[in-house]
Amino acid sequence: MSVKAQFPEEISFEGEFVRQEDLFRGWVSADGRSEYPVVAGRYHLYVSYACPWAHRTIIVRMLRGLEDAIGMTVVDPIRDERGWAFRDGPHHTKDPINGFAFLSQAYLASDPAYRQRVTVPVLWDKQTKRIVNNSEDDIMRMFEIDFEPLANNKIDLYPVEHRQGIDELNRQIYESVNNGVYRAGFATTQKAYEHAARRVFEMLDALEERLASRRYLFGPRPVETDWRLFVTLVRFDAVYVGHFKCNLRRIYDYPNLFGYLKDLYQIPGVADTVFFDHIKRHYYVTHDDINPTRIVPIGPLQDLTSPHGRAHLGSSAVLVEDESNAKKEVGT
Repeated sequence: MSVKAQFPEEISFEGEFVRQEDLFRGWVSADGRSEYPVVAGRYHLYVSYACPWAHRTIIVRMLRGLEDAIGMTVVDPIRDERGWAFRDGPHHTKDPINGFAFLSQAYLASDPAYRQRVTVPVLWDKQTKRIVNNSEDDIMRMFEIDFEPLANNKIDLYPVEHRQGIDELNRQIYESVNNGVYRAGFATTQKAYEHAARRVFEMLDALEERLASRRYLFGPRPVETDWRLFVTLVRFDAVYVGHFKCNLRRIYDYPNLFGYLKDLYQIPGVADTVFFDHIKRHYYVTHDDINPTRIVPIGPLQDLTSPHGRAHLGSSAVLVEDESNAKKEVGT
């Protein structure tokens, strides 16, 4: 029996999913070291509410208070052979910047020879009319550090004292959980699937233990790593348990991880970035090689607004300063 892969070009001989590298790695800087200076209104973010990689940048843009400085357009969650599309619909719109019908047009406008898979997020430069960057890691870091002059919220998601630990835990979580669920879901052999799926739960077990004694991964306040993990956790029970066969346990079955997920979800503004309709329709309809019927499940019932029970581990209030230097809090 032949097996059709979701992304054939990214499957190894052993049936493992090997994610393509991001091609556009330009950098927006405030110190003049790049061709892209920090200027309000010059850059635009193309995203999908369905995609966890794009979701990271949406959250950081919101937490940093960069909405006025960086515009954002959301694509249709249903992706076909033509790729991500700009259409009017619930919480997604046509492209108001370039009038593109498909995100692929942004890629080809930036590099006519581009032939890889078209992905979100994309940070677009309206002045040069090309993609600056399509790496969510880079875009998050730019929003956290380089866009500081334009940020309304002076929240520190990459504190100096934790940077080495953040970078290392980011790597571990990416390999085993963030990308691990995809390596399980897109595997085309039993061996590749089982290896990836077991690694997912080995890391989730370790994170459950880590979160038993601390409110967030590095202490009393969330940092970049927490949001990188959050976007996978919030999709896990709704999609990855069934669709990607990561079904040893649900996040609901982990007391610390589930409380932690609810804690992050309840930080002001975060819930407004989570659209389960987009998430479920994207995975179950778009990945037709995994779900050929394209039937979207009605569940799970999941109340992320119920008490998280983690306040005893320390305050999550994040002190920030607005432009008038008046202290205000982001958090609960």
